[in-house]
Amino acid sequence: MLLCAIVAFALMFAEQRLPRMAELRAHLTTIVAPVQWVVSLPSETISWAALVLSDQRQLIDENRKLREQLLKLSRRVQRMASLTAENVRLRELLDAAQRDDIPYITAQLLSLDSDPFTHQMVIDRGRVDGAYDGQPVMDASGLIGQVMSVSAYTSRVLMLADASHAVPVQVNRNGLRFVVQGTGRYDQLVVLHVPDTADIREGDLLVTSGLAGRFPEGYPVARVAEVIHDPGEPFAQVTARPVSQPERSRHFLLLFPPPPPSVSEAALEAAVRAGGGEILPEASTGEMP
Repeated sequence: MLLCAIVAFALMFAEQRLPRMAELRAHLTTIVAPVQWVVSLPSETISWAALVLSDQRQLIDENRKLREQLLKLSRRVQRMASLTAENVRLRELLDAAQRDDIPYITAQLLSLDSDPFTHQMVIDRGRVDGAYDGQPVMDASGLIGQVMSVSAYTSRVLMLADASHAVPVQVNRNGLRFVVQGTGRYDQLVVLHVPDTADIREGDLLVTSGLAGRFPEGYPVARVAEVIHDPGEPFAQVTARPVSQPERSRHFLLLFPPPPPSVSEAALEAAVRAGGGEILPEASTGEMP
C-alpha cells in the first residue's frame, strides 16, 4: 500500500509538471477501455436476462402503459406542431434568424467513479467518434455535464454535481442570468451571487444562457428548489434541483454546438474607430488586448 501511495503521488506530481502526461494518460485510458467494457458486461447481462424471464402479464401491462404514453406524446406533438408554425410566423414578423438543430451522437455509460469527493463518469465515445474536451453532455431530461478528457474510444465526463463544475444559466421566465455550481450532491445545486431583490422564485426553470460559448442556449439545467432572503444581506441563498437524472440514466447525447462567431479584424477596427479609440498592437493580430 505504501508503494502504491508513492507511485500515485509521483504520477500526480508528473501530471502537474510534465505537459506530455495528458497524452500518456489518454493512451493508458485507451488500453484500459476493454477492461471497462468487460466490467460493464454483468449489468448488461442481468438486464437482458430480466427482460427474457419477464412473465407475459408484466409485458402486457408494460405494453398498455407504453400505448397510453404514446397517445399522450402524440397529443403533445400535435400541439407542438401548431406552436412551431406560430413561432415561425412570429419570427418572420420580427425578421429573426432561424435556429438550426444542433447535431449530436449517442453514448452509453461504462462506469461511475466511486470517489465521494468527485462526480465523474466514463462513456463509450472517444476521439474516433468526434468527442472533444469541453463537449456538452445531455440525458433525456437535461444537462449532465461536460467532457473533461478524451481517449481514443472512451471519454471522462465531469457532472453538474461536482463541486468544481459551474454553468452559466438564465431564468426561463424572465431571462435573468446567473451561475449555477455543484455542491457534491446529485440532488442539489447552488445559484451563486443572487441579489436579494432579484425576481427569482421557487419552481423557476434554469436553462443554459449560451454565454462563454461552451453550452448552447436554451437547454434545461435545474429547477429552483428554495429561495432564502436574509434581512440585511445583499444576496439571497438560492438552491436548485437538477432536472437531469445521472443516477438513473445510462444513455446520453454528446452535442456539437457551432463555434461562437469570431470578430473579424475589419469589424474590430470599425468598432474601435466608432468609439473614438485607437487599435492597439495586440488587436491588429486578431487578439483582444
